[in-house]
Amino acid sequence: MAQFFNQATLSYNNTVVNSNIATGELLEVLSASKTAVDSGYGAGRDVTYIISIVNSGATAFTGLTVTDDLGGYTVGGTTVYPLEYTEGTVRYFVNGILQPAPTVTAGPPMVISGIGVPAGGEVVIAYSAETTQFAPPASEGSITNTATVTGGGISTPVTASETLPVLAGPILSVSKSISPSTVTENSRVTYTFVIQNSGNADAAAADNTVITDLFDPILSDITVSFNGVAWSEPTDYTYNETTGQFATVAGRITVPAATYTQDPATGAWNTTPGYSVLTVTGTI
Repeated sequence: MAQFFNQATLSYNNTVVNSNIATGELLEVLSASKTAVDSGYGAGRDVTYIISIVNSGATAFTGLTVTDDLGGYTVGGTTVYPLEYTEGTVRYFVNGILQPAPTVTAGPPMVISGIGVPAGGEVVIAYSAETTQFAPPASEGSITNTATVTGGGISTPVTASETLPVLAGPILSVSKSISPSTVTENSRVTYTFVIQNSGNADAAAADNTVITDLFDPILSDITVSFNGVAWSEPTDYTYNETTGQFATVAGRITVPAATYTQDPATGAWNTTPGYSVLTVTGTI
């Protein structure tokens, strides 16, 4: 609902007289809402959005355009977009019935054109967007994106926004190396496991992170350390010298969260993973 104002001017004999200001009220019959199906976003993941457009009036709207700003924000004088439309994902329903796909311009911003809302009816538009390098990755990060409905005789654009938080949690990977890479029988060798965390939360004891390995050739007389601190069996790990089966005790491996910096010129987020190091040394 919006008010409008109007004033007339009367001119005579070089005299100008203004009328009173007439006030009217324009009942807006078109409304929109926007929701995310997902509870949050993560790096390189798709987010599904649903836009609902309701026409409470007695006249249909045709030729509408829906523009999604894909969460665009300004960094260093440049607009960057934390979301990118996923090609071919738009679904368009009128009163619950699937319609042929509308015309979509990926952008950014993304533009959906040729939308019509029947009198007393509802249109639902669903689509997916993938996060980009401009999506804030830190634990307090969020993306707010806004859809704007224009055209079709609408006097004032209709907008709907949704704010989605970043998903919190560790994202772990592991790499393994051996030193020396060429060994003779009955000599000592060290396996090094580097566990990296590119997520925005620590991998804590409660995450029950475990590394298992079946050493072949089997190691004997092993020593184990984690981040330079000696570990003991069975408190920290278990090892079977008959089979070569090694496993850390659940919860003993912890890895700090990543740190993030945003390039002030390009707006891109850079990730420095947190890491922990497990070493196992034994005789082959």
